Amino acid sequence: MEKLGELLLKERIITPDQLKRAIEEQKISGGRLGSTMVSMGILKEQELVNFLSKQYGVPAVNLREFEIDPNIAKLVPQEICEKYSLIPINRAGSTLIVAMADPSDIFAIDDIKFLTGFNVEAVVASEAAIREAIDREFKKETVSTETEEMFEDAIQLLEDEIDDVEVVQDKDDLNINELQKQTEDAPVVRLVNAILHDAIKRKASDIHVEPYEKEFRVRFRIDGVLYEIMKPPIKLKNAIVSRLKILANLDIAERRLPQDGRIKLKIGGGKEMDFRVNTLPTLFGEKVCLRLLDKSNLQLDMTKLGFDDEQLKLFKEAIHRPYGMVLVTGPTGSGKTTTLYSALTELNKVTDNISTAEDPVEYNLPGINQVQMNEAIGLNFANVLRAFLRQDPDIIMVGEIRDFETAEIAIKAALTGHLVLSTLHTNDAPSTIARLLNMGVEPFLVASATNLVLAQRLARKICQECKEPINVPIKALVDIGIPEDEAKSIQCYKGKGCDKCSNTGYKGRIALYEVMMLYDELKELILAGAPASELKRTAMRLGMKTLRQSGIDKLKQGITTIEEVVRCSVKD
Repeated sequence: MEKLGELLLKERIITPDQLKRAIEEQKISGGRLGSTMVSMGILKEQELVNFLSKQYGVPAVNLREFEIDPNIAKLVPQEICEKYSLIPINRAGSTLIVAMADPSDIFAIDDIKFLTGFNVEAVVASEAAIREAIDREFKKETVSTETEEMFEDAIQLLEDEIDDVEVVQDKDDLNINELQKQTEDAPVVRLVNAILHDAIKRKASDIHVEPYEKEFRVRFRIDGVLYEIMKPPIKLKNAIVSRLKILANLDIAERRLPQDGRIKLKIGGGKEMDFRVNTLPTLFGEKVCLRLLDKSNLQLDMTKLGFDDEQLKLFKEAIHRPYGMVLVTGPTGSGKTTTLYSALTELNKVTDNISTAEDPVEYNLPGINQVQMNEAIGLNFANVLRAFLRQDPDIIMVGEIRDFETAEIAIKAALTGHLVLSTLHTNDAPSTIARLLNMGVEPFLVASATNLVLAQRLARKICQECKEPINVPIKALVDIGIPEDEAKSIQCYKGKGCDKCSNTGYKGRIALYEVMMLYDELKELILAGAPASELKRTAMRLGMKTLRQSGIDKLKQGITTIEEVVRCSVKD
């Protein structure tokens, strides 16, 4: 397709010299060539519009004399209108009529088709008139009064101290800053700020923003359990998702692929909060999941994580060995990162070189070299691990062992004088050995390299403000693995629910641990190819306390409930 300058030259509307000057000016000022010619006086605005209309066979429209229906204009987000210099002006059945500065822009037309679900019929208007129309239409309330009333009460409930929330953006990210300023007064902005602020106040670990066919909901994960918080009007789903994507520096025009980003908030008192943001295209729109990363809540004191005295002694002994591998296992959200960070904090001395490979880096640990993985450019765990070995390391932390290549390098590092910390996704400590063998690692390497395997889960703690004793049938205690004689003397507790715990009866979480030290007898079993069940029986005989036993200890101490013990562990 011929460019505008070439077309104008061919029609002898401009001279080669005028085109050359316009191109040079465009390089300096940016923007479209046609608008540059108009601003330089080479062309009149209407002259350009008439030419484009004739050239592309589309009608011309004077937006300064055209009354646009606000509901039609807002079918396309303001950011997209500004990006492509266009604005929807009318609708006829399933066809959306869009005024465009460049009606030949097929990428813009495809994006609008995807965003709105309408066919697109282009008309041409001047860029200046389109810009004025965008300013005029989007200065009006982003949502109707009727819609705003539907969630004004919800905002009001969440909005206490909302003025203390400030979004922290990179100084060089001018485009996102401009987009944010243009939507500062919108009710959607207030609602999003209120949701983020309320999640912080409730100490949520995750926010789920989920579109469905006939409803749109927001859920918080608090102490490991999801609660529905609100249902904004479904017509706001695109606006809310776009706002979150703007804050996370994501491409709001890309709605077909998952994206990852980060939001940083500054709340009252100068406290900073990070949100890790992931978008996922679903059947009825994009779902957004935000993970809250609160540095002030990061518990790095190992004595407060949930270890009993013997478990803590074994774990400390393993991480203070000069070489070998320590593995932490458990599902996503079970606190593995916190356990590893607490170990690194204890090991962090000026005499040691510590490097970590993480995906993603959740918290910044001063004095430790942390590397963020980036699969798109080939920066994966295996490649970074190889690089670490050329960096004179003493201690290495690998975020996760996912494949044979990473496992092999990690084990070789552990066998050549380095302490290696890592995680796997397995159900308990003994099955971690089976997982490494299934990856293809030789049994003698696993037995030689591994110092200790630790499995963990997070159980909810009973709220101390509304904690009260309850009667639990002896049979229920026996069923979870407590001997009958012992069950008779156990006093159980439960939270009845109060304002402090949002009437859940729980506040905070504590870790249940299963610590398997690889004594010689266990190493011999690994070399002999023994199954995980035999490893477990032997480890228990040698003193290993299982996840269920760890949970029962917390139950006896009045820290958690019988329901949490059952939820977080299986009977031995």
